[in-house]
Amino acid sequence: MRRLMRRLVAVLVLLALLPLGLALLYRLPFVHPVSTLMIGDLVTLQGYERQWTSLDNLGKPIVHAVMMSEDGQFCSHSGIDFGELKAAIDEALSGERTRGASTIPMQTVKNLFLWPGRSFLRKAIEAPLALYLDAVMPKRRIMEIYLNIAEWGPGIYGAEAASQFYFGQPANSLSRRQAALLAAALPNPFLRNPLNPDAGTRRVVGVIEARARRAGGYDDCLG
Repeated sequence: MRRLMRRLVAVLVLLALLPLGLALLYRLPFVHPVSTLMIGDLVTLQGYERQWTSLDNLGKPIVHAVMMSEDGQFCSHSGIDFGELKAAIDEALSGERTRGASTIPMQTVKNLFLWPGRSFLRKAIEAPLALYLDAVMPKRRIMEIYLNIAEWGPGIYGAEAASQFYFGQPANSLSRRQAALLAAALPNPFLRNPLNPDAGTRRVVGVIEARARRAGGYDDCLG
């Protein structure tokens, strides 16, 4: 029993250290990481569509739309936007509907290393991993990875595959409106169809498009 416990502890320590090592590996530009959801699709023999595309070849519209939709302070925080996090906690404590406080580094580590769904345990693991990822990986690389592993529908991963699937064109040919439609779908691509947005989604798209036009003042870390 004692030997079994030691082995169990060793396995748990290895699992805890694995994301730290992988984050260093994923810094390398020729490494194309996959998400846990993509691995799940392979294991269940569903397969997936993903066309890895460098940040330069994705084009500014989708980069700006996603950044201003998901994490407008991406270039200025260190993995966690503590202002947004405090606001979300205050809303939760007051019984109000909480806003999303996940940054792009937080979503990236969730997609790379953790499981889907909401839980305090996952958030507790996600936050320090996001700080670590932001410390060891350039912002530009974090954005590149996120835009290549984000889920945009059943079996559709990454901005390039999403652009081809929904609009029949490469991501670097997207208009600002099309990019905003894709960005608006990210919180729940199973309910928000970029080709058939409801009235609420259209309002969100308008806000994202307006913010994306001003994104040049916020994207200095991507240069």
